[in-house]
Amino acid sequence: MTTLSDRRTAAIAKGVGVTTQIYADRAENAEIWDKEGNRYIDFAAGIAVVNTGHRHPRVIEAVKAQLDRFTHTCHQVVPYENYVELAERLNTLLPGDFAKKTIFATTGAEAVENAIKIARHYTKRPAVIAFAGGFHGRTFMGMALTGKVQPYKAGFGPMMNDVWHLPFPNPLHGVSAEESLAALDRLFKADLEPSRVAAIIIEPVQGEGGFYEVPQNFMTTLRKVCDDNGIVLIADEVQTGFARTGKMFAMQHHNVAADIVTMAKGLGGGLPISAVTGRADIMDSPNPGGLGGTYAGNPLAVAAAHAVLDVIEDEQLCDRAMRLGGRLKQRLAALRDAVPEIVDIRGPGFMNAVEFNVAGKDEPNPAFTNRVREEALARGLILLTCGVYGNVVRFLAPLTIPDAVFEEALDILEASVLAARA
Repeated sequence: MTTLSDRRTAAIAKGVGVTTQIYADRAENAEIWDKEGNRYIDFAAGIAVVNTGHRHPRVIEAVKAQLDRFTHTCHQVVPYENYVELAERLNTLLPGDFAKKTIFATTGAEAVENAIKIARHYTKRPAVIAFAGGFHGRTFMGMALTGKVQPYKAGFGPMMNDVWHLPFPNPLHGVSAEESLAALDRLFKADLEPSRVAAIIIEPVQGEGGFYEVPQNFMTTLRKVCDDNGIVLIADEVQTGFARTGKMFAMQHHNVAADIVTMAKGLGGGLPISAVTGRADIMDSPNPGGLGGTYAGNPLAVAAAHAVLDVIEDEQLCDRAMRLGGRLKQRLAALRDAVPEIVDIRGPGFMNAVEFNVAGKDEPNPAFTNRVREEALARGLILLTCGVYGNVVRFLAPLTIPDAVFEEALDILEASVLAARA
């Protein structure tokens, strides 16, 4: 008998990897049911996409209402008001006491590509600086910016040129903020004059890299370096945005604003949309026709995004992210004595992670980490791993997860971590 998994293997390129063999049939808030009727608690949220939960009623209602009006005109051909209104809302929401403008695209990688295009056009410079462990997409510029070879870069070279990487400030892995800044200084002295740099791009909290948060003093210094040298500072908020970290945007945890911010994932509540918002003078640099795309700012996705922003505000999801994250970290901390593999528990708001080493050693433990994921899946909890060493479990449950389901998930998580030691 041919299984659905067999059919997938035969029909789909192997480069499209999958974490589970769960084939979704339906989903509601923080729960997914597969084709066999099995129920799972979703602590992945489509990789931080459905922050407002699967099929939030207000998102569904907004999309249905737009579906009855029109589905596509291409904004560059026949524009529409909800696109304009969403740009106005993001211009107001993004941190920074300056005039802003916005464009829409479809994916996070596309937002990053456009941010680099805009920065290069504005500065008339070619070079871009990114960070080890960062993830910015699978397109060629996004892949070049990404600081992780496996599985994103291996075999796809050569990369786009004039992209430079710095060590990300990560004291847990032996890189202080001071050392990272010293590496930037060495780069400027040895290989790359600052006057050739268009942009520095950074995730306020690294996603694929392991959920490491940028230290406050580092972001402040980076802002000064950019100001002193005419460099555009780009914050990649594709994964951190839309209440995930306890603020609408993670940059609000810092006392500086980026010149350009890229967004996607949580903005559409499950529909594909991304955005680039930045200083009006920078965003206005490219000429008409230099930015855009056929599906960019699709009206159905725009309608969903308006509903997402309403839900975040009305249901106070930033505050809820703080409460959920606090409870999760508390439960993990209570396991430290029984699980010596736990080396760190971290993350702002409800963008949390636990990192595992070999017990008693300063050595990443990806095997134990994967056992935790597999044990949880067998008990009905979907988890994701990440990190350069594959030794981090990241938690991205919907911010709307019901309290009873959340407590059930925490019980499963605890049992899974303990079982992984057996």
